[in-house]
Amino acid sequence: MLWSGWGDPAKAAELPPPVRRLLADLLGVRAPERPAATFGEVRLPASALSPLVLSTLSSMVGGEHVRFDDDARIRHTRGKSTPDLLRMRAGDGADAPDAVVLPGSHAEVAEVLRICAEHRVAVVPFGGGTSVVGGLVAARKGFAGVVALDVARLNRLVSIDAESMVAELEPGLRAPQAEQLLAARGYTLGHFPQSFEYATLGGFAAAGSSGQASAGYGRFDDLVVGMTVATPRGTLDLGRAPKSAAGPDLRQLILGSEGAFGVITSLRLRVRPAPAVRMYEGWRFAAFPAGVAALRGVAQEGPAPTVLRLSDETETMVGLARPEELGTLTAEPGCLVIAGYEGTPGDVAYRRERTAATLSEMGGVPLGPEPGEKWAHGRYSAPYLRDSLLAAGATVETLETACFWSGLPRLYEAVRQALTASLGSPLVMCHVSHVYATGASLYFTVVTAQSEDPVGQWESAKRAVNDAIGLAGGTISHHHGVGRDHRDAFALEIGDLGVSVLRGVKERLDPAGILNPGVLIP
Repeated sequence: MLWSGWGDPAKAAELPPPVRRLLADLLGVRAPERPAATFGEVRLPASALSPLVLSTLSSMVGGEHVRFDDDARIRHTRGKSTPDLLRMRAGDGADAPDAVVLPGSHAEVAEVLRICAEHRVAVVPFGGGTSVVGGLVAARKGFAGVVALDVARLNRLVSIDAESMVAELEPGLRAPQAEQLLAARGYTLGHFPQSFEYATLGGFAAAGSSGQASAGYGRFDDLVVGMTVATPRGTLDLGRAPKSAAGPDLRQLILGSEGAFGVITSLRLRVRPAPAVRMYEGWRFAAFPAGVAALRGVAQEGPAPTVLRLSDETETMVGLARPEELGTLTAEPGCLVIAGYEGTPGDVAYRRERTAATLSEMGGVPLGPEPGEKWAHGRYSAPYLRDSLLAAGATVETLETACFWSGLPRLYEAVRQALTASLGSPLVMCHVSHVYATGASLYFTVVTAQSEDPVGQWESAKRAVNDAIGLAGGTISHHHGVGRDHRDAFALEIGDLGVSVLRGVKERLDPAGILNPGVLIP
């Protein structure tokens, strides 16, 4: 994982001259005055951990699994939001952990938490490092140091219950590894978010992830039937049955908790048979409202496709649904829908026929398989494109929200207006990325010229958007999580009593407050 960007550095190609000229003409983008910092230019604070703490942790997990070298610290600094990357590109490593600890079992995780609680050392659970909401930056005040607890060594497929269609997997498995292990047994999770190449199963659970195929497979929290969690107060072993009336479901307390309540050390997940057929196709609608109405019809009438997403007019024109073709502006008006189907040949044919009938009745024009296949080919490319845009002098960031169908038009306009008012004349694109019978999510991408203070530029815009989402009745996050960036807006969303409930849970499970302090809990 590139320390100052996304993924494989070789995939972040420089923007071609036509795209650079387009950015300059359209948005006034100019190349940055200073080149990005090199790895050796990153400024790191001295490690604050005492020799006693380091030696105690080393005796527990092994000296080779406690790292405090510059390489380990830099690669565990922050996540992958645009402000995170801008700070790293400026050589700012101020938020680096003092050490990186890699436990190899549940018992070792529990012992690391005990040691850190005893010595008042903050702990940031770390999976793939793909947070885009400030979820990997601990508050240091009042603590004797910060360690990143990397779960990379917890990377096994433990077992498969073929009769129940449940697999037990460890949280440090990256999504491609998990899919490979399951595919060898004929199964899939069906969870393919844009972060798929680098995110971990534990991160999916902790952040409330939703994949691009959620219409067919469900969100990640729909897949979780059980889990084991290490906390500073002991172990939670949750999930004896698929559903239960034995009180509130404590699994839901951990899902989306972002490491603030405990460290997930095992997940029991629903699996599906690996699909025999995968096919994707495109449709065009004259305007975004018409496309939204059509997606609502499909979601409410069923059966649902595996993938269903709709780009607005701007995103369709720019070609962001095909990131590898950015800058090839389309002359065709309207909005692009991608519909995808995975399963047996008969199931795919049935769902495709029913979906096509609904889309046609609602005014959709079929475009055939080419747009869908291009989307599928480039579905993980957008984060690399962001790196290229940042290097060219553009500020580019994403944000997402969700609400009920009746409120979607108001929410869409509110976010667009907030971004425009904050950034002047940015390029604002949007797509509906996840649909339900009762509502849908909106995923925005915004591009603007970098100011002299690009971090402050985006933070000001993000505050305005957060306010707009709240006033328009949307949720502050559909699948990116809360982190630090959404914490204040999250507090307004759940109210004072909701905040006090979360603080009570935090105090009970983590009385010393060492787990990801400053993240999630208002």
